[in-house]
Amino acid sequence: MILPIVAYGENILKTKAVNISSGYPELKKLINDMWETMYNANGVGIAAPQIGKSIRLFVIDASPFSEDKEISDDEISTLKNFKKVFINPEIIDETGDEWNFMEGCLSIPNIREDIKRKEKITIKYYNESFEEIELDLEGLAARVVQHEYDHIEGVLFIDKLSSLKKKLLKGKLNDISKGKIKTEYKMRYPQGKIKR
Repeated sequence: MILPIVAYGENILKTKAVNISSGYPELKKLINDMWETMYNANGVGIAAPQIGKSIRLFVIDASPFSEDKEISDDEISTLKNFKKVFINPEIIDETGDEWNFMEGCLSIPNIREDIKRKEKITIKYYNESFEEIELDLEGLAARVVQHEYDHIEGVLFIDKLSSLKKKLLKGKLNDISKGKIKTEYKMRYPQGKIKR
């Protein structure tokens, strides 16, 4: 089922999410709904807070990045098959140089900004079968995971911008929180309005 995506301005996006157990009610259905919602919005990742659940869960399919002509063949092959469910993840290391890349977010439509992130991470998480996995990632795969991980920590990509940049975006952000925007997918705005 396609769910409305929570818009900027909702408190849940600024709240640190909680771990879940393997007995979480209807977990498989929730994960399937997240995939469907993400694909419907042409996203490469979505975190549970973005669909109104304050739990430590996100899904990523980074395969669209594999069509980027500017990345290495090694990275293309990693991204082509990078479709994963992350439950109760914990980033245990971030290393390497910080690098800029233009990021956007389904909860903050029509805004894209250069964001600095470390190039390599090590993350520990459970997959959808609740098997524990430790994974080393770099480049775009690491970046997409860092972006979604921030969501379950109550952090948005715009929180990483300078105060001047945030001031310049204030009008656009207010429009998003008031639902004064058009999107190709359903969104839930503060005050409970749902619209496309």
